[in-house]
Amino acid sequence: MPQTLDAAAVRTWCSLALEALGREREEIDAINVYPVADGDTGTNLYLTVESAAQAVEAVFAAHETGSTAPAPDDVVRAMAHGALIGARGNSGTILAQLLRGMAERLGDGDHLAGALRRAAVLAREAVAHPVEGTILTVASAAADAAEAAPDDGVRAAYEGARAALDATPGQLAVLDRAGVVDAGGQGLLAVLGALVEAVTGEAPAGRAPMPARPAGIAAVAGFEPCADGGPAFEVIYLLEADDAAVARLRARLDGLGDSLVVVGGDGLWNVHVHVDDAGAAVEAGVEAGRPYRIRITHFASAAAVLREQVQRAVVVVVPGEGLASLCAQAGATTVLARPGEPPASGELVDAIRRAHAREVVLLPNSAELRHTAAAAAEQARTEGVRVALVPTRAAVQGIAALAVHEPDRRFDEDVVAMTAAAGATRYAELAVAERQSWTTAGVCQAGDVLGLIDGDVAVIGADLPGTAEVVLARMLSAGGELVTLIVGDDVPEGDAVADRLERYVREGYLAVDTVVYQGGRGASPLLIGVE
Repeated sequence: MPQTLDAAAVRTWCSLALEALGREREEIDAINVYPVADGDTGTNLYLTVESAAQAVEAVFAAHETGSTAPAPDDVVRAMAHGALIGARGNSGTILAQLLRGMAERLGDGDHLAGALRRAAVLAREAVAHPVEGTILTVASAAADAAEAAPDDGVRAAYEGARAALDATPGQLAVLDRAGVVDAGGQGLLAVLGALVEAVTGEAPAGRAPMPARPAGIAAVAGFEPCADGGPAFEVIYLLEADDAAVARLRARLDGLGDSLVVVGGDGLWNVHVHVDDAGAAVEAGVEAGRPYRIRITHFASAAAVLREQVQRAVVVVVPGEGLASLCAQAGATTVLARPGEPPASGELVDAIRRAHAREVVLLPNSAELRHTAAAAAEQARTEGVRVALVPTRAAVQGIAALAVHEPDRRFDEDVVAMTAAAGATRYAELAVAERQSWTTAGVCQAGDVLGLIDGDVAVIGADLPGTAEVVLARMLSAGGELVTLIVGDDVPEGDAVADRLERYVREGYLAVDTVVYQGGRGASPLLIGVE
């Protein structure tokens, strides 16, 4: 039996692994008690592999117009790189390093046994304080078994991993008390099972289902999130830095918290740590190089994963931290869209899962996110969630939709009302031109203020307040009852700008009300909505 992978087999492996984690995600989440009982290991592994699968598909897409298939080493390295940049949580970060180790050997034509050994070694090196009874133990057992049976290493690896996983409660007291195996190890077994099927064409026999657990992690003594004075935050970011800087970073982060995992190489790293001082962890990254895609999660929010499923929720994409707070206060689950970094479908699916509802209304608040949001909605539907996508194109439309949301009425009626409210809201955005260019309103110069109405440049002005007045006058010429102003943090004298526009509406349009919100960091200079 061949014990190496060609390009097609890697693609199949990645696809099957994603399907397997999709099926087992909830079960893996449910047994997640170590290192923190936050109920998201299955979700994190799924999102990590989803990023890997997207990278693999991109390689194949680049070869569609050519006559040759992609090289196996290109595909396996794409899989590892995709996992690296999309790694989530402790187990997802370790899985990314396991895939990197396999890519190093498979890309050089090594057999699966050698690739699994390299993966296990690299993963242990990435963890500051390795613990037995975890995904690391399962990975090492897979490599041991593969080396002992070179003629059928892939099946042997799976069986070795399965036996090691079943033994994890005897190695880690926290698992034994909860009556579960290690969640990360179970996720790795699913990935190895997909590898068996990709190589042999036959799926391996699965593990017996885990016994029913007590009702929620909080019901198991000692497993409340952040119990026993554990760190309050999980911090994850990608980091561009050299090896020497990363070595110093490891030492500093190890002194700040625990569950430290740093994976990657060749100048790009994924950093994961649990700390009480999230700011200090990020600052350490800044000193080491350039951190980005920074994710900070408060473990107290893990209780949201454990609560009883609600009937309906709203998931909304917002362009600034101020709006995120506003929408969260209204009961919505938020996804922050940072400048130049629109959320991927995996992030939207993750938010839908965090909402923990049977029915979800998704508000993308951007025309550019239409296809991404549709893909996320479709994925969530396959997981049993009823999702309706309201095609909001701007944050002011999302706010209008959220304002009429009533979770107690029928789902279809609620969606219709929210869609109507969004559709009745014209929207405008004030932005500053970065260069000379042609627009639908003429030629603009760098530094000009652009007034975009419903996505098209309608006004070119010299200053923000004056241009905003012209834009507002055009919008109100068609009528309106309510003006919504969202002012970004980067606007000089933003309160004065808002006061001027409120006065303009009050003096010229007696029947029109005005409401002002702070967009916060990351928001556009000024957003305007007219209902």
